[in-house]
Amino acid sequence: MIRRTFRKSVRARAIRDPLFRVSLLEAGLDALLGGDLPGFREGIRSYVNATLGFAALADRTGIPEKSLMRMLGPHGNPRAVHVATLIATISEYEGVEITARIGDPE
Repeated sequence: MIRRTFRKSVRARAIRDPLFRVSLLEAGLDALLGGDLPGFREGIRSYVNATLGFAALADRTGIPEKSLMRMLGPHGNPRAVHVATLIATISEYEGVEITARIGDPE
């Protein structure tokens, strides 16, 4: 019961607060760039649950819903092509441009 309430609260905030949605996405992407695959999976799964959902993501990516759920689950191991597809699809859905920089920000 508590978990369901938490998910509903996160989803409600994501609907009304675009910066919150983007922060969920950023958390997953920062984890990926830091080499933290479990953090990436958890962050992107949280974003998907709070926004478009797995069924809509499956429609947009062409990746079966159950495969998406497995690859973003606790023991998932998504292939690089699927990671790239997820990032491109989510950035299009969210209307944001995702960039990464290598090196010092100076």
